[in-house]
Amino acid sequence: MNMKKVISTFVVVALMTFGIFQGSFAQDSTNTANTEAVSEAATEGESDNVSNDTKEAEPELSFVQVLKQKYIEGDPFWMAPVLICLIIGLALAIERVVYLNLATINTQKFLDQVEAALKSGGVEEAKEICRNTRGPIASIFYQGLDRSNEGLEMVEKSVVAYGGVQMGQLEKGLSWISLFIALAPMLGFLGTVIGMIFAFDQIVKDGQVSPTTVADGIKVALLTTVFGLIVAIILQIFYNYIVSKIDGLVNEMEDASISLIDMLLKNK
Repeated sequence: MNMKKVISTFVVVALMTFGIFQGSFAQDSTNTANTEAVSEAATEGESDNVSNDTKEAEPELSFVQVLKQKYIEGDPFWMAPVLICLIIGLALAIERVVYLNLATINTQKFLDQVEAALKSGGVEEAKEICRNTRGPIASIFYQGLDRSNEGLEMVEKSVVAYGGVQMGQLEKGLSWISLFIALAPMLGFLGTVIGMIFAFDQIVKDGQVSPTTVADGIKVALLTTVFGLIVAIILQIFYNYIVSKIDGLVNEMEDASISLIDMLLKNK
């Protein structure tokens, strides 16, 4: 899987999502303006009846609709970077999860096949088994078997060197995921601080401390922090799963490397 293509695809999705939310925000604003115009044209008694009927007929919002509403309330300009962090971070995390799951094999079954091939057909047949098996363990075995005619010491050096290469492949993209884990809350805090500044500017402009103004401003400001923390929690769960998966594969690689040396000693 090409990492650049994955990132590019999800960046496009992020921008499209941002555009959809912006369009929804504009549509909601238009609907709100129309509703206010109708309310002003109605009489006071009729307005009360319409308001009561609306409250009774108003359906419960779904989870997605609530998220969309809170996204709009938090100001899409500041919420969009947090959303982009989530999308790109999830893209990288899912790519790693798929890669690591494909790299996981039945190690014991593979060792038995290689040992049987060494006994029946020699090194070439064992190399063929490695070529037809996916994953870092098979790749390390192939490199070791390819140097088997140069002695066990060279096999061991080759296994250690190529094992480091495979570890780098397994850990590819982890630094970017950790970046988005740290970046999402920071962007949320930034939106919160700026929102608080706007709230205090409104207080100075009004010349008095209005509970409604302060409460609304603080609520909107804190929404960016909430979304940033949610994004960080989601990505952190994926990150910990990926790290544990890599640790398991590295342990299997080390155990399998020792088994390869033992096989070559037995089948000299």
